[in-house]
Amino acid sequence: MTQPGLTPSSGPGLRVHRWLGLWGVYLVVALLLAIGRTLSADFLSADSLLQVVRDVSILGIVAVGVSLVTVSGHYVDLSIPAIMAVSGIVAVALLPAGLATALIAALAVGVLLGLINGTVIGYLRLNPIIWTLAALAVFDGTTRWAYGGKWVYVDKNTATGALFSQVYRGSVLGVVPVAVLLLAVSAGLSYVLLQHTVFGKRLALTGAAYDAARLTGVPVRRVVMLAFVWSGLMAAVAGILKTSLNMYGDVEIGATYDFQAITAVVLGGVALAGGRGTVAGVIGGVLAIGLLGRILPLMPGVGQDQQLAIRGMLFVIIVALSSYFMRKAGHRES
Repeated sequence: MTQPGLTPSSGPGLRVHRWLGLWGVYLVVALLLAIGRTLSADFLSADSLLQVVRDVSILGIVAVGVSLVTVSGHYVDLSIPAIMAVSGIVAVALLPAGLATALIAALAVGVLLGLINGTVIGYLRLNPIIWTLAALAVFDGTTRWAYGGKWVYVDKNTATGALFSQVYRGSVLGVVPVAVLLLAVSAGLSYVLLQHTVFGKRLALTGAAYDAARLTGVPVRRVVMLAFVWSGLMAAVAGILKTSLNMYGDVEIGATYDFQAITAVVLGGVALAGGRGTVAGVIGGVLAIGLLGRILPLMPGVGQDQQLAIRGMLFVIIVALSSYFMRKAGHRES
């Protein structure tokens, strides 16, 4: 029997469901930390945990960018692998012109490709999954055609090449890895955009109720376009980091990052239907994926194929749970 004053859309039960939907990922993180500690005595050491964060820094940057697209109600940017690859290759190709020139050009490429996606999806209203999948093919195919599918190597013997290698490997004051610092900056900026700007409020409203937002004067097309621009910029940053790690540009460097990013986003409590989510939750999703990646190899009999299958099953479970908690919290189904 329902207590007086309590309805299916109010009360402590609803608050619990909402909390679990947005922050339950940190319960998963705590569980994974406990499991890791039972498998390895050094799992919780400062060096080990810092390495986990460093390992997922590239994924984290991609995920916080994608989160804005998802909050806007447009699911995911499937062109991310190609944007990462193109940005990395452009950075390597322009290193002879100087490190600053190479990095700025690579970031500009990410913004440009994100702008193309955002214009087509935001203004022409094409399906985001179909268009970004098509864009992935176009960007990837054009890059393969231009470079013959070959790796573009960084010349380690030049001063610029040596500096480029430190974009991922370097550290600030010998303590904080540059990659971790860039993740923190990317997450911080994304948090500010979502939570403390007019754009963020408009983005959430657009994702929650597109037509209602449009009727109230929100420039929904521009809002959606800017979400994809931000995703493209973050993908470019990630592509530069990945290329610095590998020390060569390659059309395959972004493979699987789109799938991993949307897994982290949904695990972090962002509704696939749009309108709801936090950057803190996304970071929790990224950490959970990173910890799982460290734990699985420690388990006897779990090889690469089994790890891939486990990650796939995890995504299905995550989407199902996200849909359940969003329904209980009174939101549209993801």
